[in-house]
Amino acid sequence: MMAIENLLLPFQLGFIVDAMIIAIILSVPSALLSCYLVLKGWSLMGDAVSHAVLPGVVVAYIVNIPLIIGAFVAGMICALATGYLNNNSRVKQDTVMGVVFSGMFGLGIVLYTKIQSDVHLDHILFGNIMGVSQNDILTTGLIAFIVTAIILLKWRDLLLHSFDPAQARAAGLPVQAIHYGLLCILSLTIVAALKAVGIILAIAFLIAPGAIAFLLTKRFGVMLFLSVLVAALSSFFGVYLSVFLDSAPAPTIVLVMSAIFIAAFVRTAIKAGRDTVGPAPL
Repeated sequence: MMAIENLLLPFQLGFIVDAMIIAIILSVPSALLSCYLVLKGWSLMGDAVSHAVLPGVVVAYIVNIPLIIGAFVAGMICALATGYLNNNSRVKQDTVMGVVFSGMFGLGIVLYTKIQSDVHLDHILFGNIMGVSQNDILTTGLIAFIVTAIILLKWRDLLLHSFDPAQARAAGLPVQAIHYGLLCILSLTIVAALKAVGIILAIAFLIAPGAIAFLLTKRFGVMLFLSVLVAALSSFFGVYLSVFLDSAPAPTIVLVMSAIFIAAFVRTAIKAGRDTVGPAPL
């Protein structure tokens, strides 16, 4: 009886339940978006935008506007600047991303050190999932609903754009609009992740679920479903295990995702090995 009570202890703590709720809500749009980022090779773009929101957060605090507005604006500036430099210079895209996101992240650190505030940098960098309020849950839920609805309504167009932009243009799709729309929902998702997992760990939510699903299936519809399932289960068990491990929930969620990725990779490697062996010749 005591063992069962101990296992159920996390569900008796309101702040743990709230942490589970916001993490699971966040996992849906993040997982769906991660499938497109993995297929399009935009892992570094997610990393760049997640780091670039820091100066926006600090400036938003200085001018006394909601932090999520500053984060979104900074994320869009980073995404647009990266796209412009990539299209108008000889520098490769990954190099452009590295320069832009490191520059904006550095700007954010400098701005933060120059102001006196009650905003804890650790909470911006690593999230404060244990301290979320009902307003935080509602805000994250609203953003998650908007992003999820856009992805589900336009998933075929986004898929064609991710695989073959030239074919998408030939089919009459507004390629530029889709491109910047994808950047826009990427920034929105990172803003939603800011309170829960912070800047540093947002990239894990945006890449790991899609990468895991990519290893497990070749069908995109199934990939979307598996990605959401992996992200939701990782969020639930990450927060749950953090209570017993006495660790921070966000890094624990990422560790659970990493463990699932390793298991999926090993499974895929073993299956590939069996397929290549084949039957012995007569």
